Amino acid sequence: MTREEARQVAISWIDENRDLIVSVSDRIWEYAELGLREFKSSKLLMDTLEKFGFSIERGVAGMPTAFVATYGSGKPVIGIMGEYDALPGLSQKAVPWREPLKEGAPGHGCGHNIHGASGMAAAIAVRIAMEDQGIEGTIKFFGCPAEETASGKVFMVRDGVFSGVDAVLSHHPGSLNAATLKSSLANNSVKFHFYGVASHAAASPEAGRSALDAVELMNIGVNYLREHVIQEARIHYIIEKGGEQPNIVPAYARSWYYIRAPEWQQVKELYNRVLNIAKGAAMMTETRMEVRYLEGIYNLLPNRVLAELVVKNMREIGPPEYTEKELEFAREIAKTIPPEQKREALRKSKRPDWEELLDVILDRSVPDPWGEGEIMYGSTDVGDVSWQAPTLEFSTATCVLGTPGHSWQFTAQCGSPLGHKSLIFASKVLAASVLALMT
Repeated sequence: MTREEARQVAISWIDENRDLIVSVSDRIWEYAELGLREFKSSKLLMDTLEKFGFSIERGVAGMPTAFVATYGSGKPVIGIMGEYDALPGLSQKAVPWREPLKEGAPGHGCGHNIHGASGMAAAIAVRIAMEDQGIEGTIKFFGCPAEETASGKVFMVRDGVFSGVDAVLSHHPGSLNAATLKSSLANNSVKFHFYGVASHAAASPEAGRSALDAVELMNIGVNYLREHVIQEARIHYIIEKGGEQPNIVPAYARSWYYIRAPEWQQVKELYNRVLNIAKGAAMMTETRMEVRYLEGIYNLLPNRVLAELVVKNMREIGPPEYTEKELEFAREIAKTIPPEQKREALRKSKRPDWEELLDVILDRSVPDPWGEGEIMYGSTDVGDVSWQAPTLEFSTATCVLGTPGHSWQFTAQCGSPLGHKSLIFASKVLAASVLALMT
């Protein structure tokens, strides 16, 4: 047995089963289920993995749509993660203009249909190669729900689901073929509930105590706080509930905050300052305040060894070629993205020589890992996994350069042949990288 023979077995299986892999991705794209409600999507993945010899543990960490699929025994134990939750309001047909499948319905504006399918395909391909080549060890596919809303991996880590894993890999659709060395922001997700006293807002305002006043005063206080926090911090909120109608003093109001910083200790300190502002707002308005702490996410620990391994396999396998029809689809999508938006997206990526991509629509290059010491200004529950085992989540070019995440353009491309080719490429890279770790 050689590593190259094992890799070729896995890649051949992916090529031979391309239709199955694409079908799974497209069906999850059509289901477009929100976090913790991905019943059809998770069942499809579990059923497919079970068909190919994986044992399935369902409903892990108290979440009905979370699961672990396992094949083999003993060391090493290598994990592959897959996500499959959609986003609200991003329903979209696989066409290069705005046209929802169903107005207001969810859609895969972050490409998690491909995320789940690429991980599933790689896990099965690795299992086939292990059996064919007599490779010892354990392959685990972690079905991770609700990345967008409830950060399912946080609770899976908390309950020990990732214990004993030697390394974990994951693929996420994007606009670059990249395995970066960037970290991410740690994050607290918190809801603030304020309870006041209802009254007629015109006839007896003196009898009322406005919960909405408390929410607004809290928001004002936090906005003044922004001048006095580290520049890498991010604080954002929405008002989820602000009352019923103007002539009633609101007896109940609620805001939802995300509080982010590069490291967990910084988030904790910032959160305590926000909490004091909320308490002050309640005192000023003579309302009662309750905090519902939803979740906390750790910052991502980068891993150069895994990044270099993935980049090596990307280059050896080679990014996909595109047909003229696919390129025309990409050009039409590109027309909907303002040039300044594309420029800023590339600038923010800090990809080496990003200026050379300003006139490129689909990026087929594979740069060296970059971003050591840099921060990706978002948060991910992959961060918690990275504190349990060496972890890497890489991207492949699914979308035209400049495509914003969480957009109808992203949804459209993830259900198109562009998405299919990225899916197959990513599946091969994942499988090859996992087999390299196992051997």
